[in-house]
Amino acid sequence: MSPILEARQLIKTFGRIVACDDLDMEVWPGEALAVVGESGSGKTTLLRCLSGLLAPDSGAVTFRSLGGETSDLYAISAARLRFLMRTEWGFVHQNPYQGLRMNVSAGGNIGERLMAAGDRHYGRIRGQATHWLNELEIDSARIDEHPRTFSGGMLQRLQIARNLVTGPRLLFMDEPTGGLDVSVQARLLDLLRDLIERLDLAVIFVTHDLAVARLIAERIMVMRDGQVVEQGLTDRVLDDPQHPYTQQLVASILRL
Repeated sequence: MSPILEARQLIKTFGRIVACDDLDMEVWPGEALAVVGESGSGKTTLLRCLSGLLAPDSGAVTFRSLGGETSDLYAISAARLRFLMRTEWGFVHQNPYQGLRMNVSAGGNIGERLMAAGDRHYGRIRGQATHWLNELEIDSARIDEHPRTFSGGMLQRLQIARNLVTGPRLLFMDEPTGGLDVSVQARLLDLLRDLIERLDLAVIFVTHDLAVARLIAERIMVMRDGQVVEQGLTDRVLDDPQHPYTQQLVASILRL
């Protein structure tokens, strides 16, 4: 088995700030990988470079399709990249307003992604929208309501439904539980764990919350100042951190 996505010698800077410092990483089919670190560590920049949303200064990001074909994200055409984004992977933003259209119905938000992937059958599109609303525990009777009438937790679930409708193999998630109440966050995490397992999704999950990382991911990468300072199986890293920075992060949670 080969990685579904890998990056080699990835560098991204913003002036004097080095957000990604010669990074190598990979994620495997069906694997949930958490990328953790404090604000400014470079984790969101890394996610955006890996997902084609932000071009690195140098380095390569390679995606392996279901048929085994490999594509360098920054060497393929813009049209090919957009098609991959609509089909084989999805991106869940921390702020659902970035991932949803507020002036389009809940069903329309889900259906748009199917239409972008080439589906034109109204009945099938609406049926899939209804199915994924139910999967994410949103009352399908609200299919024609606009997202602006939804709660924060419902908006995030709708954004996830929109991404999953095309059956992606890889999902990028940027702090998807940030800002949610504890009870709402817990239910969303339960749903995510179930979906990741049932759909055999590969997931790259950015979070500053180590408890969330432990619940979601089998493997963890700890970032600081654009570098990966420690990585490995999540339980091993969090129960027996080796790098002083990881030890500091774990200790800060224990003090709460």
